[in-house]
Amino acid sequence: MSNRSRLPRRAKGPGALVTGGSRGLGLFMARQLAERGCIVTIAARDAGELERAATQLREGTGATVRTAVCDVRDRAAVRDLVREVHQRDGLDLVIANAGVIQVAPVEAVGAAEFGDAMDTMFYGALHTSLEALPYLKETRGRLGLIGSVGGLLGVPHLLPYSCAKAAVGALAEGLHAEAAASGVSVTAVHPGLMRTGSHRQAEFGGDTAAEFGWFSTAAGTPLLSMDAERAARRIVDAVIQRRARLVLTAPAKAAQLAHGVAPGLTTRLSGVAARLLPSASDPGTLRQGAEAGEPRNSIAKLVRAWGSARNDRAVRRANQQEPGPRTSS
Repeated sequence: MSNRSRLPRRAKGPGALVTGGSRGLGLFMARQLAERGCIVTIAARDAGELERAATQLREGTGATVRTAVCDVRDRAAVRDLVREVHQRDGLDLVIANAGVIQVAPVEAVGAAEFGDAMDTMFYGALHTSLEALPYLKETRGRLGLIGSVGGLLGVPHLLPYSCAKAAVGALAEGLHAEAAASGVSVTAVHPGLMRTGSHRQAEFGGDTAAEFGWFSTAAGTPLLSMDAERAARRIVDAVIQRRARLVLTAPAKAAQLAHGVAPGLTTRLSGVAARLLPSASDPGTLRQGAEAGEPRNSIAKLVRAWGSARNDRAVRRANQQEPGPRTSS
């Protein structure tokens, strides 16, 4: 680890907070921080899930890991959480990661799903940022906001997610500009597909089995997706190094470049891709991945099994094995 990737020395270790830290990418980022000597607090909505995650982190790193049940949609709850972490451990680094994933054609979702995505991802990041910034100014600390390549361009069948992540990206860039004078750095992180086991916790609508099939296949296919633990290491490095922006995976970088150079063409190509995705055969209720079902076509089953194999192997290590309240992406 380079000197640029080191946090300030503290007698008892720097204090770090990760929202949405009970599973997936959030859990892997918490592990990276724990391995670097931080006292880490992971926050999410599910107490049982948090305890499993904390046990896994403590056994794997020997670090001090604390848990906090917190709904980031509730600003008062976030205020209490941030104040407690600051008073107990100090606050040197915060990563706002809490999120939800809804995979469905727009006909199968309504305003409520868009609202849920915005409340959890955008307002969750906003609440965390506004409450943490006064304390981070005292320590000249670091703030990381987890966006997505889905926030850099509108992704078909992921529109609530894309809208919320686009807002997170704008927030991160604006805060980076405004907080720089006070010594606080804000890093906008835009990962592409990662093998986090998130297909087990994502929600699917329309033809749920078909939606689950394409999403889990893409999220686990080599070259399209990235190992989540390697992604977590690069994200934590970027936040510690006070980088303004990080885009992960080659496909995500290519998509960002294409959209920047030729946004109209990129949007038309997205329209072509959308025609290849499942239709909204059943608007119905969104279902979590474990309940969505497998593709009915035998060839589609084989493709999903091949593409998703690596992602399936990440499920237990990422603490995604049991469906529960949606807390992290």
